[in-house]
Amino acid sequence: MLRRSLLISAFAASLAFAIPAQAAPVKTLKIGVTAGTHAEILRAALPIAKKNGLDIKVIEFQDYVSPNEALAHGDLDANIFQTLSYLKLMNKQHNYGLAPVGKSITEPLTFYSKKYTNLSQLPTGAKIGIPNDPSTEGRSLFVLEQAGLIKLKAGVGREGSPLDVISNPKKLKFVELDPAQTLRSLDDLDAVAVNGNYAYISGLTKTRKGILVEKPGPEYVNYIVVREKDKNAAWVKTLVKSYQDPSVRAFVNKSYKGSVIANF
Repeated sequence: MLRRSLLISAFAASLAFAIPAQAAPVKTLKIGVTAGTHAEILRAALPIAKKNGLDIKVIEFQDYVSPNEALAHGDLDANIFQTLSYLKLMNKQHNYGLAPVGKSITEPLTFYSKKYTNLSQLPTGAKIGIPNDPSTEGRSLFVLEQAGLIKLKAGVGREGSPLDVISNPKKLKFVELDPAQTLRSLDDLDAVAVNGNYAYISGLTKTRKGILVEKPGPEYVNYIVVREKDKNAAWVKTLVKSYQDPSVRAFVNKSYKGSVIANF
């Protein structure tokens, strides 16, 4: 009987070793990004995410409105493209119920010109293109104020519009443009504020120096964003960890050489 029991135990043990442990289930995610730097950086994080059990489908957008609408409606699980100030504004205006869960990158806003190589060369009455989305418009005007070209109403900060300009010695004329159209206006205007992702997609960052570059600050860090109800989910923590991996930071530093800043 003892020998039989030993044989049964040995057989059971051999079965235990023969049957492979069941792999953890893979979580499939749809993540929205704007084309360009955000898409490239997320793709650099895919191998890490795969090792951590996430199968990520990258969904690219050409504008700033659609990624939040898609996330709020459940067509995406997360998006990565926006600053905290823009997210707060969109939540307030549309009641999206979206929450930031991790930092990504900063892309300094830059004024470009095909006519002038220096800010001091801008003539009186120069036509200046600025993005017309509320967050970036105020950001553009704030950069101009910091450069001493205009003065905004007290307390406006980075949320102003051309109506808030109270001093404009050079009589600059502001042309409000869809952010995606700013590049196309370079031939027609004296200078244009271009968001970092659009400047990169067009190759502008490699071919032309800006005449005015924003000083990067914490206000313009971009975030990984999910629906409020998902913010404490286990997969969200895994997503943030995968994106903020040291290898992804190294990719950013090597690929963009300071024009994009990793904030993690």
